Amino acid sequence: MDLLTRFPWLSLLPSLLIIFLAWKTKQILLSLIIGVFTGALILYNGNPLTAFLRTTDTYVLESMADGWNAAILIVILALGGTIGIITKAGGAQAIGDTIAKKAKTVKNAKLAAWLLGLAIFFDDYSNTLIVGNTMRPITDRMKIPREKLAYITDTTAAAVASLVPISTWIAYEVGLIEGVFSDLGISENAYHTFLKTIPYSFYSIFAIILVLLVIVKDKDMGSMYDAEVRAYKEGKVIREGSTPLASKEISEMEVMGKGITWIQAFIPIICIAIFTMIGLWYDGGGADGATLSEAFGNADSSIVLMWSAFGGTIIAGFIAAVFGKIKITDVVDSWVEGTKAMVIACLILVLAWSVGAITSDLKTAEFIIGIAEGNLPAFIIPAMIFVIAAFISFTTGTSWGTMAILMPLAIPLAHSLGGEMLPTIAAILTGSIWGDHCSPISDTTIMSSMSSGSDHIDHVQTQLPYAITGGVIALVIGFIPAGFGVPWFVSLPIGVTATYLVLNFFGKSVDPKDLDKLQQNKAA
Repeated sequence: MDLLTRFPWLSLLPSLLIIFLAWKTKQILLSLIIGVFTGALILYNGNPLTAFLRTTDTYVLESMADGWNAAILIVILALGGTIGIITKAGGAQAIGDTIAKKAKTVKNAKLAAWLLGLAIFFDDYSNTLIVGNTMRPITDRMKIPREKLAYITDTTAAAVASLVPISTWIAYEVGLIEGVFSDLGISENAYHTFLKTIPYSFYSIFAIILVLLVIVKDKDMGSMYDAEVRAYKEGKVIREGSTPLASKEISEMEVMGKGITWIQAFIPIICIAIFTMIGLWYDGGGADGATLSEAFGNADSSIVLMWSAFGGTIIAGFIAAVFGKIKITDVVDSWVEGTKAMVIACLILVLAWSVGAITSDLKTAEFIIGIAEGNLPAFIIPAMIFVIAAFISFTTGTSWGTMAILMPLAIPLAHSLGGEMLPTIAAILTGSIWGDHCSPISDTTIMSSMSSGSDHIDHVQTQLPYAITGGVIALVIGFIPAGFGVPWFVSLPIGVTATYLVLNFFGKSVDPKDLDKLQQNKAA
């Protein structure tokens, strides 16, 4: 009898060990490696040699070789190279100078990041990479901590993409719903069902609103407050001794040539967004008659992002050479320097995917679901599914994987017990995002740290109080009442009010005037 059969709770050990080590040591790479090895050790009955071999030749190697994963790694490197070219040509400095003149206050710079996050609604990966990399030079200049930029970037990525009727998430979500509906003999249109679940996506809605309130009210909670105080008093956008995922290759790059304007610097970024939109339409069959929502859903976003990233690289190189008067050899060198800044993030991402593979083989999700099974009253289903989705996503680091696991289980459960179907489906979708926002092994959380140049564990720690706030309010005011049939238009305004009150009560002011007073009081 193998270890997992005798001790099924061991399926949780790798994820929990990673999270514990990451908090304790702040060494995310080491924590991930130990977690993957521990999982392999459990799967192969405690044989350390076999566990080591399978860790490297199966879990790590296959995570890199997977088509989707490989494309995403190339996208990250190509975007890093594009940013490197723009920075070398003086574009980042030009953008910073221009926005600093327009967004003359810290609050306006944060609002600009939030609005840009809403604007890049069509894909969470595009959102994360574009918002963080575009806004980082600006927020650095305004002395906004990178933890805050990472929080804004992370929260307005998946949460926004999961709510809009047209995004790369749609076909995946609708496809899962359609498959279960077909098995159950439910004739209702899956896409229309998804649209009706949007108002019940309480966590996603509250999380986006909470970011806005944090910015507008100039209030912060937990260690984010400490980060804001550090940035204001010491001018340090990252914690001393931290390990930002975007290294100094880009941030300390010297400008060459005559320099380019902010408009010229923005052109490659805008083109990447446009290429992505057109690419999703084309790859998803738009030219063959598919509707916009169908095309966006059917497209392979990893391939489209790769096309767009290299398209952006070519345009950035052309602008740097023609308008910035930079030699072609220097353009290539700056592209290479930009890719170097992304290497650590790519390594972390590969290991995070390896963790996802090991937790799948350990059947971690099935173990969690098995604990929750039993005779359940129908009214508790939405709330229970929300918590389970969050926990699975938290321990596995994958929101999409969580949705794939829970859809075939939760929808039939709600259907058979007469539970509320729309809140149950929404609980899966938004619960998986909640867990994603809390997890140090989530790919989008890692990419947010990378694009914002934040220490990864610092990002997770500073974001956690906000994610917990949004999640608890969504559970208590959203999903528990929804189980009793309370409509969304009752819960949403109450939840927004509760979000405001919690921030007002527990948040501390980071308004420059209040921070100056605090410093004066301490000096006295």
